Amino acid sequence: MTEARIDKWLWAARIFKTRSVAADACKNGRVTMNGGNMKPSRTVKVGDVVSVKKPPVVYSFKILQAIEQRVGAKLLPEIYENVTDPKQYELLQMSRISGFVDRAHGTGRPTKKERRALDAFTGPVMFGFDDEEEEDDL
Repeated sequence: MTEARIDKWLWAARIFKTRSVAADACKNGRVTMNGGNMKPSRTVKVGDVVSVKKPPVVYSFKILQAIEQRVGAKLLPEIYENVTDPKQYELLQMSRISGFVDRAHGTGRPTKKERRALDAFTGPVMFGFDDEEEEDDL
């Protein structure tokens, strides 16, 4: 087989878990070739380099075989060659160390540490409520 649909190839090469996830990635602009976005029905051939964005890393794969049927994990070196820039792996390692991969500061629910800091900040001692109770007792 000399050509294959990109969504089927991404699934067959085990880059995405399901074909529908691969198709959604194509539709959302996370799969590119030569700087242009790819539709799920776009065909790829041997020698093409496909880039896949899986935040925070952009993986690049050179197609060695255009397949549409899923193969075993041991056969993957015959299907594609990983040509991802080593700097991308350094970025992945740094994001794992930092702990906050996809969460921008200030969005979503606070973490346990942030919640405790908020509780300490807005506690009754700060506003002087405890002082009033002590004066009433005298």
